[in-house]
Amino acid sequence: MQPRSVLLALAVALLWGGNFIALKFASQAFPPIFIAAMRFACVAILMLPFVKVPSRARMPGILAVSFTLGSLHFGPMFTGLARVEAATGAIMSQLSVPFSALLAAFWFKERLGLRQIGGIALAFTGVALLAGAPSGASDPLGICLIVFGALCWALANGVIKHFGPFDPYMLTAWMALFAAPQLFAMSYVLEQGQWQSLRQAGWADWGAVAYIVVGAGILGYTLWYRLLNDNPVSQIVPFALLPPVIAVFLAIPILGTPLSAALLLGGFLTVAGVGLCEIHWPRRGHRPWRKR
Repeated sequence: MQPRSVLLALAVALLWGGNFIALKFASQAFPPIFIAAMRFACVAILMLPFVKVPSRARMPGILAVSFTLGSLHFGPMFTGLARVEAATGAIMSQLSVPFSALLAAFWFKERLGLRQIGGIALAFTGVALLAGAPSGASDPLGICLIVFGALCWALANGVIKHFGPFDPYMLTAWMALFAAPQLFAMSYVLEQGQWQSLRQAGWADWGAVAYIVVGAGILGYTLWYRLLNDNPVSQIVPFALLPPVIAVFLAIPILGTPLSAALLLGGFLTVAGVGLCEIHWPRRGHRPWRKR
């Protein structure tokens, strides 16, 4: 990788790691599902003018993604992250990777190697340690919601693979358009105080929402897609392991999260397990594909 690509990948990891901190601040002012709804509404408004209109044949797939990724993933995930410490939630959200490997084996009959099986076991062991720690066990519902949201993220990946391939920018914009009203409806049924939160929110609260939408959402994913286009996937994917680590180190000084032994050990096992599941090392003598 060129130094410029490395810097961009580190910037994406920093943006995504900071997203967990921003969500903690935003969730103190707004209901969490309402935050997810505002996120998708803003993404749709900002991106739709710049992407093409999908064909009618693409619409069922986009609607399916909006339900699995938008409603079933972001709704429970944001609610769960708002109920646990940012560091714990950031690490536990990485369960989406081993869930994806398990779903691929079940749905697409992809074979799991010993390395992936070991990675799945390590990741779930790490999450179990985090759930048993004092900071994690304070809200079992939050933990369950994060795990469910991670599972639905894996399900959404399967839906994307089943209906795809999609243009990533078109999918992001149009999926946001369909997901926003679903999440607004979920928030209306399950939450309260939305209108009051809009009237009472300060500049810092809106700044956290802007970071979630523009910084971690549009800018982060735009840079990520660019990196994937310009570099071998095997060199880019390891940077996806950094956001939860960055979130932990940001949460300690900003949110006052205690650095416990359970957090360190559970976080290490989870990230290591995700790495074994996600990183594919090239075979000896094999050159990974590089765009020319």
